[in-house]
Amino acid sequence: MLKKYAWEKYDEKKLKKLEKLSAEYREFLDNGKTERECVDTIVNTIEAEGYRELEEIIKEGGKVQEGDKVYSVWMNKSIVMFQVGKKSLTDGLNILGAHIDSPRLDVKQNPLFEDLDHTFAYLDTHYYGGVKKYQWVTLPLAIHGVVVKKDGTTVELNIGENEDDPVFFVSDLLIHLAAEQMEKKAAKVIEGEALDLIVGSRPLVFGEGEKDTDEGKKKAENIVKSGVLDILKKNYDFEEEDFLSAELEVVPAGKAREAGFDRAMILAYGQDDRVCAFTSMRAMLDIKETDRTVCCILVDKEEIGSVGATGMQSHFFENAVAELLNLKGEYSELNVRRCLANSCMLSSDVSAGFDPSYRSCFELKNAAWMGAGMVFNKFTGARGKSGSNDANAEYMAHLRKIMDEGGITYQTAELGKVDVGGGGTIAYILALYGMNVIDSGVPVLNMHAPWEATSKADIYEAYRGYKVFAQKATI
Repeated sequence: MLKKYAWEKYDEKKLKKLEKLSAEYREFLDNGKTERECVDTIVNTIEAEGYRELEEIIKEGGKVQEGDKVYSVWMNKSIVMFQVGKKSLTDGLNILGAHIDSPRLDVKQNPLFEDLDHTFAYLDTHYYGGVKKYQWVTLPLAIHGVVVKKDGTTVELNIGENEDDPVFFVSDLLIHLAAEQMEKKAAKVIEGEALDLIVGSRPLVFGEGEKDTDEGKKKAENIVKSGVLDILKKNYDFEEEDFLSAELEVVPAGKAREAGFDRAMILAYGQDDRVCAFTSMRAMLDIKETDRTVCCILVDKEEIGSVGATGMQSHFFENAVAELLNLKGEYSELNVRRCLANSCMLSSDVSAGFDPSYRSCFELKNAAWMGAGMVFNKFTGARGKSGSNDANAEYMAHLRKIMDEGGITYQTAELGKVDVGGGGTIAYILALYGMNVIDSGVPVLNMHAPWEATSKADIYEAYRGYKVFAQKATI
């Protein structure tokens, strides 16, 4: 089946809208390279659009009514947004969902060390999510995150993004000495414990007589590490022990860029799944009024199974819905269940974009093609649909109808050949409530790599499709 490319239907007016959205999206990626940064960026954006924090309304003893826009943040890493519609909440929500965590390197709890030869200072890391470890060496890397000291003071770090910032890197063996390394399987070329981030190489310089003191002798034992610790104390005001209560993420340094002579693509870190998070948020903000209440859930921890207090398996979303029902004067345990069961959702995550260089991994009739619009995955999972939500045919038919009526360019796909691999999103978790859920999203090349590629056309169609869904979905 020949794919219809979205580019073919754009006039100058639509192209201008596409480019405007693309520019806004690149800025979003640059400002949000961690979950915390994403949430901060989203909150700043939505508050400017009239959204109020749910918890503040509760404290004030307020109520919500049709047209109100509210949000709730959980542990600074997940957020849920609501625009209250005309109908009762028990009629259900139209939910847009995505995740804002991305594969990366996390700094360990006791990370700072110096090699035995006193050559370099390192931060020990633990990779997060599914990565090809060999892709993370020799790249300029940045450190983002927070250090929380025992007195509750929070130090925010963002080092490596500005032109005058230092960057960091993981070293690799030069090709001239790598004969043995090159014989290893790709999974073993770089071991997880070898992903040590080089953060310094200059020995600490002592003042006159300083080296002979007890403190000086102690510092001289790890003379490069001591130099780094002095910088951390002087520039960022935290000690080595404060790493114990830090959340530091190591990510590729650099801004999102347009790719190709035709500038048709975007190359950036973290597009899985901030491309769906951004388009979902943007679609929701551009809805003026709605019959059914619209909801947008942007969550953490999807890359490691949606676990933990900020993952989709947590009850924070259900709790927020209960609070919203209460503020609208509709709360009961039964109404919470009715609201969720009557809801419908697009669980958005990226799809594996067809890559002609690896044609053998794809079943072409059911592959996601770059530039062919937003993607619907009736089922995801692996091999025998393991872990799949597998949306109802009736729901798929309804989505086809409203997307066609809205003039949205869309496609259906699977994640590669049946026996080759697989994957999924948060869809199966929301489906536990009995609501209609389907996987959807945007095709991407280089998925889970430090730099991922998307098509501007697919981003634009996803935004338009999410907007149609939020306004028109009724099943």
